Amino acid sequence: MTAPDFSFEQAAMARGFSRIAGVDEVGRGPLAGPVVAAAVVLDPERIPPGLNDSKKLTAKRRAALNAAILASADVSLGQASVEEIDRLNILRAAHLAMIRAIEGLSTPPDHCLIDGNLIPRDLTLSAEPVVKGDARSLSIAAASIVAKIRRDHLMRDLAQHFPGYGWETNAGYPSKSHRLALQNIGITPHHRRSFKPVHNILWQQKNVSD
Repeated sequence: MTAPDFSFEQAAMARGFSRIAGVDEVGRGPLAGPVVAAAVVLDPERIPPGLNDSKKLTAKRRAALNAAILASADVSLGQASVEEIDRLNILRAAHLAMIRAIEGLSTPPDHCLIDGNLIPRDLTLSAEPVVKGDARSLSIAAASIVAKIRRDHLMRDLAQHFPGYGWETNAGYPSKSHRLALQNIGITPHHRRSFKPVHNILWQQKNVSD
């Protein structure tokens, strides 16, 4: 698999755009915690070497690249809460987090490269979807790294207050230990009630109490 490059950004510049933001989100699959998005406008003269899809990097490499991105690019983070995920559905909530990240940039971008096959429907800026964008576009790869670092940090913080679920290592994803903890310890305010494993436990509890 080839590494991400700057070709999507260069193609947008060739069409007359000058501030291109890569946008990605992390946390669509977990049973707990918010979904976090990042928007990154790279400086073409100061792109940190080694950017790639955050999932393909070691934790140490991610941390080093995160610091390099924050030092050289315009970066903004946005998130959508568990309540918003349950109310809107996870896709809409992820798109809401993306819009919040874009709106938080120091200067608005004039074009956005959005990871995935859909553009958030409430986004009013010029944008294009890039399927598997974190492995194809350097700006989206940078956003994937920043978003993952932020979300992992949030989940480690939550793990301090809600021990036993393993969030410091599983980041809220449905690992075996997390599923067992749901059964044995119960559901926290940070669990997504609209997600099937959580919903099923609530349904079971309701039937027992009835």
